[in-house]
Amino acid sequence: MTPNHRKLEDLRRRIPSFTCIVGCHDCCGPVTASSEEVARLPVKTEAEHEAALAELSCPYLGQHGCEVYAERPLICRLFGTTPRLLCPNGKRPVYMIDTRTESEIHQFLATTRQVLL
Repeated sequence: MTPNHRKLEDLRRRIPSFTCIVGCHDCCGPVTASSEEVARLPVKTEAEHEAALAELSCPYLGQHGCEVYAERPLICRLFGTTPRLLCPNGKRPVYMIDTRTESEIHQFLATTRQVLL
């Protein structure tokens, strides 16, 4: 396991979780993810990516929500867990993410190769 994979796993464990509104995808859209994160996702065709981007959506957003929820990228996991990325429906974990972890996540994203989903 590479250092980036270990860091990714550590950061994922430190992001608090909460229950979303079933069927909501207000925070889904085009995002970037590290190449390590993308490698964990099913391969989508260029046409699927282009169609999602044309709709300002995510190629992993299906009829029943996120098709890769368990493997969703860090940026997707951050939505609703920090005052910087509030849930538009007011959902949130009991305790918001700590500022140190949030800073480490942004640093990881800034220092890894990012891919547009």
